Amino acid sequence: MKHSINKIFNNLSMFLILTTLAVGLVTLLVLEQNSSYSKINNLKNQKELINSLANLQKKDIELALIQFNGKSTQLQHEIEKLRNLNKYDYTGKFLLGNSEEYLSDLDNLSKLTTNFNKSAHEYYIKNLENEEEKNQELKNIFSSINKFLDSMIIRNIGYNEEKFYLLEKITVVAFILTFITTFWYRRRLKSVYGDILHLYAIDNNKKDYVIFSQEADAIQLRMNRKPVVTDNPAMLDPVTQINNHKGMLSSYSNKKGMKDSNFTSVTIFEIDNFSKQKRAFSQEFTQAILKKVAFTISLHEQATDVIARTDYNQFTVILSRASKEQSFKDIDIIRQSISEIKFKAPGGDSITITASGGFIIKPNNQSLDESLRQAKEVLQHAKKKGKNSISQIRDVAEHEL
Repeated sequence: MKHSINKIFNNLSMFLILTTLAVGLVTLLVLEQNSSYSKINNLKNQKELINSLANLQKKDIELALIQFNGKSTQLQHEIEKLRNLNKYDYTGKFLLGNSEEYLSDLDNLSKLTTNFNKSAHEYYIKNLENEEEKNQELKNIFSSINKFLDSMIIRNIGYNEEKFYLLEKITVVAFILTFITTFWYRRRLKSVYGDILHLYAIDNNKKDYVIFSQEADAIQLRMNRKPVVTDNPAMLDPVTQINNHKGMLSSYSNKKGMKDSNFTSVTIFEIDNFSKQKRAFSQEFTQAILKKVAFTISLHEQATDVIARTDYNQFTVILSRASKEQSFKDIDIIRQSISEIKFKAPGGDSITITASGGFIIKPNNQSLDESLRQAKEVLQHAKKKGKNSISQIRDVAEHEL
């Protein structure tokens, strides 16, 4: 069964989105975990404040009053901090369901704190006849609120443990899913890349290669549908296996009437700095370059087109298009495709291949030989102008003026 590249990338995109959401959830849980530790520190701080209030000295009433007012107000602020921290406890609200219990504990703590402040205020500020009784009452409330704070700390530690276990489970599951999915898509992307290499190869010796993707299969079928003019070796260039000059004439003769309404263009490409007299590379490497250029040109060939290697470093391309502009645009795309070919020389250096071209529109009443002659003249102008360019007849005319 062939797999759809589009579906693979859509699923991969969805996987990346879900992974991002999972990372965001884990980040939120980590931040909440830090908030939970802040709650415990807050409760411990309240214990210290209450302990300091219970041990104020009555020798200096004014100082005791200042200390009492400051610390009792701070106690209420600490409880409000706990309420504000709980607003962002989404795990406790929606996953663990302990938010109501925690808010109830805060209400009870607020009441105990109020009673403690009232009792401490009466003991430290007012002159009481039954001081011992009020002192004992303060100690009892102090003991109660301390015990309640200890129980809240223990419960918060329990909440933290539940959050940690939840975070642990989510992290493990996310890691396992990410690990499996990564290798799953790695195999598929590797297979897709294998299809690309298979289609891109010039000498494809893997006749038994099984296409993985639907899109690559469709491309191969389209490539295989290209009309084969002849199996006659006399019509084919022995190096590139595309038409030679004789094969080009035969192919053009067979195809020229397929679309009479189209414009016919004739272009001769010449590989820049690549002559038989100044051969810079071995014969084997030179032939590899010629094969790659021929293959690149053939990728743009349509049913009504003719391509041929007509000289050592020259390729002739005859296009049939609905407009002159489209024909020139397609020729320039071929030029760009050739310039994007990368080779590694035997010495390891990377080299780039470029080609210049002479482009003409063939009149219906003009012979192909005459059009080829004109295209070669225009090619000479392109070579003088600089490599990796396409010239037209009007360029030659403007230059002469």
